[in-house]
Amino acid sequence: MPKLIPAEQIKAMVGQVVGTSGWVEITQERVNTFAEATGDFQFIHVDPEKAKLTPFGGTIAHGFLTLSLIPLLTMESDCPRAQGIKMGVNYGGNRTRFLAPVRVGKRVRGVFKLLDMEEKRPGQWQQMMEITVEIEGEDKPALICEWVTQFFV
Repeated sequence: MPKLIPAEQIKAMVGQVVGTSGWVEITQERVNTFAEATGDFQFIHVDPEKAKLTPFGGTIAHGFLTLSLIPLLTMESDCPRAQGIKMGVNYGGNRTRFLAPVRVGKRVRGVFKLLDMEEKRPGQWQQMMEITVEIEGEDKPALICEWVTQFFV
């Protein structure tokens, strides 16, 4: 369960890794469901037999599927949360790099480093995190991104 603390105390953690999520398995069912939702049916994602013939050796998650797990990984993390949040919204990403494919059957987790925390107006905070999505048992992460959220207390 994440700690609830005043936003000002979170601001004091800029530059630190503030949380890690649990592991989430990437199943073929999850990949197929994402393909249905987005219309991206490239064979490397949805056709295990054809994908075996590629350098990946099997199906891989869509890069955008991995990126879209950020809300889940955040909620599953031990990152501190600001007390009294009424609403939070994604504001955008400054930078995203897909570094390694996530093979179906692997597990991923998020590691969260607080890069910035600023009160834009009274009660409206903007937070920038560097999020690294690690792949269990692999040296290279799936992705690293700078993600910006705003929340209202």
